[in-house]
Amino acid sequence: MKTSEILVVAPNFKKRLSGVTSTIVQLVPLQAQSLPIVAFGPGLPGHLPKLKVRQLPALWFRPRAKPVRIWHARRNVEMLPGIFMRDVLRMPLKLVFTSAAQRRHTAYTRFLISRMDKVIATSQRSAAYLEVPNQVIMHGIDLQRFRPAGSASEARASLGLPERRTIGCFGRIRHQKGTDLFVDAMIALLPQNPEWQAVITGRATAEHAQFDAVLKEKVKAAGLADRILFKGEVEHPAPYYQALDLFVAPQRWEGFGLTPLEAMASGVPVVAADVGVFADVVTDQTGQLVPADDPVALTRAIADWMGDRQRLTAASGAAYSHAQATFPLQREAAQIDAVYTELWNQPTG
Repeated sequence: MKTSEILVVAPNFKKRLSGVTSTIVQLVPLQAQSLPIVAFGPGLPGHLPKLKVRQLPALWFRPRAKPVRIWHARRNVEMLPGIFMRDVLRMPLKLVFTSAAQRRHTAYTRFLISRMDKVIATSQRSAAYLEVPNQVIMHGIDLQRFRPAGSASEARASLGLPERRTIGCFGRIRHQKGTDLFVDAMIALLPQNPEWQAVITGRATAEHAQFDAVLKEKVKAAGLADRILFKGEVEHPAPYYQALDLFVAPQRWEGFGLTPLEAMASGVPVVAADVGVFADVVTDQTGQLVPADDPVALTRAIADWMGDRQRLTAASGAAYSHAQATFPLQREAAQIDAVYTELWNQPTG
C-alpha cells in the first residue's frame, strides 16, 4: 500500500504473542476491508498489511483522503513514539490509545494517556481507572475462526490427543494466569474421573521457566503426565478449543482476557475467576464465576461441571449462542472505526 493511502497505523512493538498482539492480528485484516489500515512492528504474521520502516519518513506528508493519520497504540511503548512523531517531529497524526488495565496507572502511564487524542477502554472496570474521558469498546472474537467443531472427538483425533473428555486451560504459563491453580485442581480431580484429561497450552517465558518446570514435576509425581498434557505455545489455538468439553480461566489478575470468549465462541462452557471482563461475559447459562485465587472454590466448581453431562451439553449451546450475539469482531471494528471518524471530523490546527 502506498504511504499516501494509509490512514491508520496499528503499532505492535512486542515480539511475544500476547492478548494485545492477538487483538491486532484479528482486527486489522477486518478493518482493512473498508479502511486503509496497516500494522507496524516485529513478529507479526505475513498476511497482515504492514507499514515498512522505509515508509516512516513519508508520514510527514498528509494522507490523500484525510487531514491526518491515526496512530492507534495499545501499550506505553507505542504511545511514546506516537507523541514524539506528532509533537516533536510535527507529523500530521492523531493518537488513539486502548487501555485494558484494571489497576491504577503509574504516573508515567497517566502522562502518556493524557497526551492522547482519544482513549478507548475495553471494559467498564478498565474505564474506572482512567482519569481522562474515554469510550468503552469491548473486544470481539473472529467467529469464523473460533467456532464449534462437528465433533470434539474428531477434533481431538486431528490433534493427536487421547480420546477422553477434555478440560483446557490456555494462556501464558505464569503465576498471574493461575496455571498452578488449574494443575492442582486437576491433580485432585482426575484420579476420581478416569474418563477426563486436561490440556494446557501456552508459553512459559524465561522468567517463568522455573514455575513451568515445577508444575510439570508436580504432575509427574502425581502419576498424571499422560492425562495432564502440556502442549506449549500453539500457533493455531482454535482447534484446541474445539477439542474441549470444558474450559477453565483461573487467572489471579487479568486486564481483559480473550480466552473465555474464544472458548464460548467454540461452544465450550467456561469456569472462570472473577477478574478482568469475565463477569461481563460469562453468564449462569454459559458457565460459572468463582472468586479469584480461591483454589477450593475453583476445584469445587470444576468438579460440579465434570460430573454433570447434561449441564455441559446445555451450556455448550448457550455459550455458542451468547458469543454469536455478543462477541462479533465486526461490532468492535465498527465501534473503533467510529472513533477514527470522529477524530477526522474534528478541526485540525
